[in-house]
Amino acid sequence: MEEVDVEPTITNIPAISDGKHMGFAWGPGDILVYETRYKASGASGSGCSFIHEIRKDEDIYSPILRKLFNESHHIFVGLQTIREDLPSKSKKPQFVSISKNYRSVIRACMEELQQVAVSTKNTELATQCGNQVSILLAIELIWNLCEVLFIDAAPAGSLLLHLLDWVRLHKADVDEKAREVLQSESPAEHRDYWDVVVSYVLQGRLEEVRQMLVKQANLQPAARSMYKQMDTLLSKMPFYNPGGTQTLTEFDVKWRHWHEEVDRCLQDNSFASNRHLELICKILLGDEDTLLDHKELLGTWYHFLVTRLLFCHPTVKLTELHYYAQSCMTMFLDSRSVPEPLDNILLAAFEFDIHQVIKECSIALNNWWFVAHLTDLLDHCKLLQSHNLHFGSNLREFLLLEYASGLFTHHSLWQLAVDYFDHCPEFGRVYLELQIERVPLETERKALKVLRVCEQRQMSEQVRSICKIMAMRALRNNRLGSALSWSIRAKDAAFATLISERFLQDYCAKGTFSDLDLIDNLGPAMLLSDRLTFLGKYREFHKLYGEKRFREAAKLLLSLMTAKIAPQSFWMTLLTDALPLLEQKEVIFTADQTYELMFCLEELTSSLNITASSTDRPMQVCMSSHGLIPFHTIRLKAL
Repeated sequence: MEEVDVEPTITNIPAISDGKHMGFAWGPGDILVYETRYKASGASGSGCSFIHEIRKDEDIYSPILRKLFNESHHIFVGLQTIREDLPSKSKKPQFVSISKNYRSVIRACMEELQQVAVSTKNTELATQCGNQVSILLAIELIWNLCEVLFIDAAPAGSLLLHLLDWVRLHKADVDEKAREVLQSESPAEHRDYWDVVVSYVLQGRLEEVRQMLVKQANLQPAARSMYKQMDTLLSKMPFYNPGGTQTLTEFDVKWRHWHEEVDRCLQDNSFASNRHLELICKILLGDEDTLLDHKELLGTWYHFLVTRLLFCHPTVKLTELHYYAQSCMTMFLDSRSVPEPLDNILLAAFEFDIHQVIKECSIALNNWWFVAHLTDLLDHCKLLQSHNLHFGSNLREFLLLEYASGLFTHHSLWQLAVDYFDHCPEFGRVYLELQIERVPLETERKALKVLRVCEQRQMSEQVRSICKIMAMRALRNNRLGSALSWSIRAKDAAFATLISERFLQDYCAKGTFSDLDLIDNLGPAMLLSDRLTFLGKYREFHKLYGEKRFREAAKLLLSLMTAKIAPQSFWMTLLTDALPLLEQKEVIFTADQTYELMFCLEELTSSLNITASSTDRPMQVCMSSHGLIPFHTIRLKAL
């Protein structure tokens, strides 16, 4: 969609001094604004210490509207499962049903917001809820019309019936007024009685009109025959029945005969003595001047349009709507008044300009929810196939990406955004990879959720990044078990080696292992690095020793040194651990194993002597779980 020259919304930022320069940083859902120290002269001055967050979309922080986002997400996901290869006739009822599901969610949120607005004592909250209700009313009005014109695309005859339902649904104030009239002591004498009757006529609700007129007829016995004649006209007015046997041509002939009968009654002055009945007769004829005299009861130009079609062009076709819509808006609106954004959107819909509807809604509404979901539905209906954007992505994907990016700024709604990205085949994966890295990982539970998303989509780089972040955080908090678990999950050999070293250092210092459950259940993960392998095997040695399986423990201990898996700095501890095995009454080490043990001791002694001579410091002891053990003791024990 091309750029539109519109006035930007002005947001006042408190505590920003006049004449100061501001700095800003863009985010996916907000802007950070701050006062800089820069002056026009180039010299620096004192700046404000505050950073202001300007949110573009406040709706995602509304608890009630979050229900809208959650419920519509389920509908969206279900829509994506409809098979592409099904014939259009089979899919159309499904699309209409999905559209109605979207509208029912909007309606539910509206009702809840209205309840809050009425019940709350907080003026600011009541105003906010009232504004949100107004926006949702407009959204539901537009969506309903798009459903009638684009998705259902009813043929002539049925089209007018759908438009009547549309107007009645969104012009419900007449029912409230009718209840007030009917609950009064004398409904026929109520001041709003005739307003209700005329409003019913304007909406084509002729059965209600007949019921109301009976009350008036009972009060005027002398005029009863006149009321009876009007009742006959009202009962005779034909309405098209899509499920009936009557053809559209037959209906049209029948309607014209009825219309001529109404006209004769007016020409014969049948109702001249009763201005109210004469007014109804003129409305039934579709007299434009009479209709325009009742703008207050009609309320909007599109109500005027539907009423005019009802009484003048009941067999109107979709392709003819744009002409009547434009003329009705011109007649209804004052020549000096400028159409509201809602008027332009509805007119674009009547003109069957889908892309203009989406464009106008994108400008007028404060978030991408409506345009993203409506466009997705229309795209599934194959109504947007010819419209691609010049920068690559099609219109549907562009709007879904924008909507999902906004959801990612919320602490919990980001999970919904993942599914929207999944269903954007061109750029969805790229957007998800960029956005998932920005999710704050406040807790391990949230980190696991993010990680699960990445793992399910084989996003290996993001998996490693998240695991490294969590491993570093755990390490800084000295939670070695958690740090090791995250590093194993990241398959980061270097970091696993580092944490394994910390485990071994802790063992040397304390003589016991922490996080035994984790170390005991490393399984194949211990093969990630040599140091981790050693840690796992060394713990296995302790388990064998504790179970008094001394021969197996001795064999494993020796293999750790001879296979060079154990770091040489840890050999002294291993040799110390061999002492209790050497002291057993039963011979544990074979002769060959004893010689290998002595060879390891000699190798360690020589390396330590070289190190000691170069530093002129004695290095003849090592701390282990058995205390400080001199070298010669190990030699004598071995011999």
